[in-house]
Amino acid sequence: MLRNYIKIAWRNILRYKTNSVLNILGLAIGLVSVMLIALYIQNELSYDTQFDQAERIYRVNMKGKMGDNSFYAGYTPPPAGDALVDQFPEIESATRIYQPDNTKLAYEDAANPKVFNESEILAVDPNFLEVLSYPLQKGDPTTCLQEPNSIVITPQIAQKYFGDINPLGKTLAYGDGKKSLQVTGVFEDLTQYPASVKFDALMPVANFNDVTYFNWSWVWLNMATYVKLTPQASTHPASLTRLQSRFPEMLKVQAAPAFERIGQPFEEFLEKGNYWKLYLQPLSDIHLYSQGITSSITEQHDVKSLYILGIIALFIVILACVNFMNLSTVQSVKRSKEIGIRKVLGSQRKQLIKQFMTEVLCYTFFATILAFIMILLILPVFNGLTGKDLHIQAFFDGNLILLIVGIIVFTILLAGIYPAFFLTSFNPIRALKGKAAKTTKSSFIRNGLVVFQFFIAITLIICTLVVFSQLQYTQQKDLGFGKDRVLVINNAESLGSSALSFKKELIALAGVDEASSSSGMLTRGEFGDFYTPKPTADEPNITTDISLSSYLVDDAFIETLGLEVKVGRGFDKRFKDSLSVILNETAAAQIGWKNPIGKQIRYPGGNMEYYTVVGVLKDFNLESLHTPIQPFALFAEESQSYDTRTSFISLKISGEHTERLINQVQDLWKSYSENTPFEYSFLDEDLAYAYQEDQRLASLFTVFTILAIFVACLGLFGLIAFTAQQRTKEIGVRKVLGASISSIVKLLAINFLKLVVLALILSVPVAWFAMDNWLQDFAYRIDIPIWAFLAAGALALAIALLTVSFQAIKVAIANPVKSLRTD
Repeated sequence: MLRNYIKIAWRNILRYKTNSVLNILGLAIGLVSVMLIALYIQNELSYDTQFDQAERIYRVNMKGKMGDNSFYAGYTPPPAGDALVDQFPEIESATRIYQPDNTKLAYEDAANPKVFNESEILAVDPNFLEVLSYPLQKGDPTTCLQEPNSIVITPQIAQKYFGDINPLGKTLAYGDGKKSLQVTGVFEDLTQYPASVKFDALMPVANFNDVTYFNWSWVWLNMATYVKLTPQASTHPASLTRLQSRFPEMLKVQAAPAFERIGQPFEEFLEKGNYWKLYLQPLSDIHLYSQGITSSITEQHDVKSLYILGIIALFIVILACVNFMNLSTVQSVKRSKEIGIRKVLGSQRKQLIKQFMTEVLCYTFFATILAFIMILLILPVFNGLTGKDLHIQAFFDGNLILLIVGIIVFTILLAGIYPAFFLTSFNPIRALKGKAAKTTKSSFIRNGLVVFQFFIAITLIICTLVVFSQLQYTQQKDLGFGKDRVLVINNAESLGSSALSFKKELIALAGVDEASSSSGMLTRGEFGDFYTPKPTADEPNITTDISLSSYLVDDAFIETLGLEVKVGRGFDKRFKDSLSVILNETAAAQIGWKNPIGKQIRYPGGNMEYYTVVGVLKDFNLESLHTPIQPFALFAEESQSYDTRTSFISLKISGEHTERLINQVQDLWKSYSENTPFEYSFLDEDLAYAYQEDQRLASLFTVFTILAIFVACLGLFGLIAFTAQQRTKEIGVRKVLGASISSIVKLLAINFLKLVVLALILSVPVAWFAMDNWLQDFAYRIDIPIWAFLAAGALALAIALLTVSFQAIKVAIANPVKSLRTD
């Protein structure tokens, strides 16, 4: 019997070719969308799950408050790991990660020397690979990082420096000091290993004196610490809660000497309403559940984007099924007599339902094959949109293949049940008279399906417009500085004492308007610490500690970046500014000074120096608009207020003959620092990179919105064809009586446009709620624009009108004589 069902299904697929193509194409698009999104989500959810005993591994995070500023950080002080292991038997081991700034590697081969700046080098404790089990293809994970002069590299780095030669035992020179490091291990290809900590090379943290120096400090937050708990502590939530509840007492003992050393007694610090806390975050949560937790070491995304994409995938596959239902009801007019005859000849309804479900199964089978072919073709483009390296082989992963099979079964049931029961419910007498499909109930259902399709499509259009509006806002908003025509040169610390001469020669180049040096650069990170305002006679009660991010800069920095001094002055060579500071408006307001000029702040982390405020800057955004403006300060380079590991040189350029100017700057760089590769970027590009995830989401919105509109139009196309078939004779009579083509098109189109308007009304509150929730992630956001709703409605109406008109005009220009002869 099944063979007979399949044979009849195949004949009907061939008989109704147009309908079959639309059905298969609609279902294939739905399956492609859901399969691609499922592949993306599966990759995101798999981060950090491959490690041995991953459920026992946690990152130690810091939660702190200084004055009015609070923060969450994926960093800890250097001694935190050892202290946790010593104090708590529930913690089995700990390992630390440090991110160096100097990342130059060289292979000093006489025949073919190679020097590159590597942006993904991490320094780690010797037991790092025992806690986080990244796989090695060469070397022993328990010993490869034991010696300070060792380095473990990825296959890409091995190929880059050594070609096809076995890299084990080879020597690389690190940094400006050319420290010799011997390759003691090579990883497997980590590009297919989704982990929140990504790197190209690992070296022992013992190589870095600043880490060794700050081993006493509980306020120097530059280390990421991971701990492995005992099986008992990690499997019982109550045990984990009890463990963390004991951290504050440990900190009171361990951190007190460090706070005392910087002139800030820990008890006094806490009495001011401040806090300094450690807490544990499961390894599996780091990638998707770290919103608000600062970390440049880990790759952190927002789980909300997965929810959004999952909902879009579900909607599109439902749209495809709804489209199938509509097209099946169109077919009902053509097949009503077939059904009537089969019923008269004795076919039971159960047999007819099996027949139609078999047809749906065949349609879905062909749609699935087409979907896999389409995925093979578009997966590279999808990878470009998402920044992933996904492969079709992932579909054969156990969990994912079950999901895909489940989606296909869901599609078959959703797409097939209504048409099967609808088509088999015809009264055989009415079916043979051609009146079977003309029921109010079926018309209501079909119209409801059209409303649902366009409700989804319009909602996605509105969301896409709002996302792009926010991105445009981020690009156009006045950030408080000049981002255009600013060329940023990296690794300026390698110039050493020659930096001043290098800047003088830069400013002499045609096309360079300003040149300045700084320890940090916008979006690149900054130094952070807390400071204490000095009470004065007119404001004796201002003693609240304040947390400040800051740069060390020269006297040209403010002018080069186009910053605005609201009160006072900038740094000036005519003054001795080694003990001067320039605050932003937020810092001055948070301290509470009515007139900040001449007031002083003390830095406990240095030599207890007092810095005098000489200027107040208009607030500007150091990071993306996701982050609110924080208290910020500029210190003069000559102050050497703190040790800096980085230095940047910024050039304000005219914008003319830019390529030639860059070549001149590169030549000049080589003459000063020939052993350090020349690296540069433009400030506006750096800022755009901060919105990369938002841009990807916008691109995905656009792609899937287009697919949703296309599928919705397929359904609308089928429904207008159905209506036209039902009203064939009516249209013929109207034409004979003199009706114009435009009046007939209007007759057929007006009801469908009403459905689209209804869909627009329903989509407005849903889209507004979704986008208002998404915009909460931005500290600076747009108000949801009314024009987005109007534009979405107009676009949906235009697309619907175009779809309806195509079929309506075709019917309207048909020969009325043939229409009147139609049975």
